[in-house]
Amino acid sequence: MSGARGQVSNDVNACVDEVIRRVGKNITLGLPLGLGKPVRFVNALYQRAKDDPDIQLHIVTALSLLAPRGSSSLERRFMGPFAERLYGRIPELAYARDVSEGRLPGNVRVSEFFFKAGSFLNNLAQQRHYVCTNYTHAVRDLMAQGVNVVAQMVAPGEAHGQPGLVSLSCNPDLTLDLIPRLRELEAGGTPVALVAELNESLPWFGNHAAIEADRFDVVFEQPSSDYPLFSAPEMAVSPEDHLIGFYASALLKDGGTLQVGIGSLGAALVHSAIMRHKHNDAWRKVFNHLRVDEQFPVAAEEGGTEPFEQGLYGCSEMMVDGFLYLMQEGILTREVFEHAGLQALINRGELTSKVSLETLDTLRREKLIDSPLRARDVRWLVRHGILGEEVEFKGGRLCLRSHSVEGDLDDPEAREIIEALMLGERLTGGVVLHGGFYVGPERFYQYLRELSEPQRDRICMTSVNFINQLYDHPFGDQKLKAAQRVSARFINSAMMYTLNGAGVSDGLEDGRVVSGVGGQYNFVAMAHELPGARSILTLRSTRNAHGKVLSNIVFNYGHCTIPRHLRDIVVTEYGIADLRGQCDEQVYLRLIRISDSRFQPELLARAQKAGKVDPAFRLPPHWCNNTPASVRRAIEQAGEGRFPAFPFGCDFTEEELRLGKALKALKAATATRRGKLSTLWQALRARDEDNRYQSLLERMGLLNPSSLRDRLDQRLVIHGLQQLDTSSNTGNSTT
Repeated sequence: MSGARGQVSNDVNACVDEVIRRVGKNITLGLPLGLGKPVRFVNALYQRAKDDPDIQLHIVTALSLLAPRGSSSLERRFMGPFAERLYGRIPELAYARDVSEGRLPGNVRVSEFFFKAGSFLNNLAQQRHYVCTNYTHAVRDLMAQGVNVVAQMVAPGEAHGQPGLVSLSCNPDLTLDLIPRLRELEAGGTPVALVAELNESLPWFGNHAAIEADRFDVVFEQPSSDYPLFSAPEMAVSPEDHLIGFYASALLKDGGTLQVGIGSLGAALVHSAIMRHKHNDAWRKVFNHLRVDEQFPVAAEEGGTEPFEQGLYGCSEMMVDGFLYLMQEGILTREVFEHAGLQALINRGELTSKVSLETLDTLRREKLIDSPLRARDVRWLVRHGILGEEVEFKGGRLCLRSHSVEGDLDDPEAREIIEALMLGERLTGGVVLHGGFYVGPERFYQYLRELSEPQRDRICMTSVNFINQLYDHPFGDQKLKAAQRVSARFINSAMMYTLNGAGVSDGLEDGRVVSGVGGQYNFVAMAHELPGARSILTLRSTRNAHGKVLSNIVFNYGHCTIPRHLRDIVVTEYGIADLRGQCDEQVYLRLIRISDSRFQPELLARAQKAGKVDPAFRLPPHWCNNTPASVRRAIEQAGEGRFPAFPFGCDFTEEELRLGKALKALKAATATRRGKLSTLWQALRARDEDNRYQSLLERMGLLNPSSLRDRLDQRLVIHGLQQLDTSSNTGNSTT
């Protein structure tokens, strides 16, 4: 393998050799967030570092994905077959497993700027090596870490008629901006290496994501060892999640822009948006039952209740699978174009996607084209489909096969010929979704692979610095971004919210990092800059911890992700708090209004003691019905089955769902010492005398227990299932 760029090899160890030859044994390896890690190459390089202590390897990345294993014996029994089914054919990311089990060699260090939520709370090494950065600053901070090697999984172009190209597909987010930065380093004398690992399982995306293969130094290609993509199973959506998503769906403005994050709250929003569009009568029953327009006027002022006639445009760092469902249902349909002037005319309704002579007249009036037309005008008009793709500019005239005409828009004869022969039918190049990265369930990947070319062209995977901020970027300046992102709704989740208006999303007050800020701060800040935009932070009003129910709306907290001066809209299952521009007293009261009623008196008392709320204020009676029972009553208004636990499919079998509920209940019941002793005592007496649970015990490998530990696990499972059945029979089951 020579030192030229774009060198292809089917030997992964030869690729490692070439990287070491180029940069030496001090390697700072930048890897994509999430899905795009080239597992075969990374594992080979990591193994080389384990074998050779002279290699100093620093891996800088985010969201290293691993198949779940479970922490307790029951969790391992439950997760084992499930993980084998989903991940059995995917090579494990070796460094990530060693990180999770605390066995990295001394010459290897891993720094991440975003964790899978909660995965490293008790991993001291990862807490120390965590890099706190906004997503838009990640490239800058990767370079500050001294990255000299970048490696990424890419999709080959040959199968899509694009020989010589590869697609960054799932991760153009940082790589598009990293490549030129590394080449600048190289030009200054610093050795670098860029590695691409081809994988035919990866969906192809063009637009910004398609780049020349020789922009990489080393290309690893071995189709025989291509592996499936790591999937993130759909999460169950609780009634509380559904109602949060419902309130958020009432804040969406037809013809607007949507950003949404991963997880059950994002899925709940997408589900309710689809219900608003496709089953509006059922959606309105919930809306009317909750008296949303009366109780929370911001919904009427900023949102809507009708189906989406104009449609939405997606602009989201993460392309969650929900965007594809919105496309399927005819909601994600608002196209945006890569020209600010053209986009502004569309926004004002002065142009439509249908092309006519009036299109040319409008563009001329706005000085976007000249008359007579010039060569650059014709190229621009062809690019956007306003003139047919075969129209050329030759000798100062418009030419189409045997026809030729002056480009004078004041000449009646020229207008007649242009209208009859040379106009396109509709604008082309429109995009309904800009995304920076994606990860999701396997059915999502399969859907992406099966997109038609026209459908795929309407999705532009691109740089996160284009998406997450308004500053000028090679793919578009501020004027373009503002024109595209009209009536934007940036919807993200938080863990807690303080009464003075600060959001807690990424860490704990003891300094431990739960996940990372990612792009949340970027979107919140952008919502305050864009006309008509709103930031919406969603959170469940309560959580269970150590057997107790705690409020997620708190008086204060020793950590914040979103500072109070960026407070905007907050949504819980109990409503919408519009905080923008409000005085402190109103901020406190509006947050108490959407808190769980079990905690409202204490929150109010603390606010009054602090002098933030008038001492004479009393909780209005209609505020005091914020209970789990009221959530279920609201959900029932839409009719049975309208708010399912898995609205977009499920990777678990029916048996696994049942077992999962039982194990979850067991975990909650044993959260305290007293609860653990009580549960164990009851479990010891549990028997499956009529073999009701035989198939479930077989699934857990506990049909014929051989050891004392196995017999105890069997009794615990039987007890958990009996408790679940008792709860279901008394009507207290939850999704």
